[in-house]
Amino acid sequence: MPRASVQERNDATYWREFDRNTLSHSMAHYLMAIDRLRADLGYARTTDVAEMLEVSRGAASMALAQLKKRGWVGEDPNRFLLLTEAGKRITRLVEQNFETLARFFEQVLGAERDVAFADACKMEHLMSMDTGRRLLALMRYLLNDDALSAKVREHMASFKE
Repeated sequence: MPRASVQERNDATYWREFDRNTLSHSMAHYLMAIDRLRADLGYARTTDVAEMLEVSRGAASMALAQLKKRGWVGEDPNRFLLLTEAGKRITRLVEQNFETLARFFEQVLGAERDVAFADACKMEHLMSMDTGRRLLALMRYLLNDDALSAKVREHMASFKE
């Protein structure tokens, strides 16, 4: 496969997409916090989200207002926070991307667990569903073939910068 030229790598079509991503890193974590709180406690309040994410209640209120405007967060009849269907889809995608990336970094590339988790956390909200599926398929292919898996791990273990 030919290597991308400098012009192709610097094409504004691609690098500007990062800035246009409708889901920021912090938004993803707000959605996941609501999901986790509802699973653990049966409800989620702004104060609970703020405490979980270690932010002020005011900062949480502002972020949650943006998520409500986007139609990703709503309130139940008791005024507790909940994820809309769109919010649930986004949350599942982010969680799936995190799991796939973390496992790929750790199990295929041989990264330390903490590094794999940190890097996956930085990227989880940016990766498309299609790329996530393809990466998962590649990982399954590599890890389900014992000989190939051993060969890849051996190669990555001897990796030098």
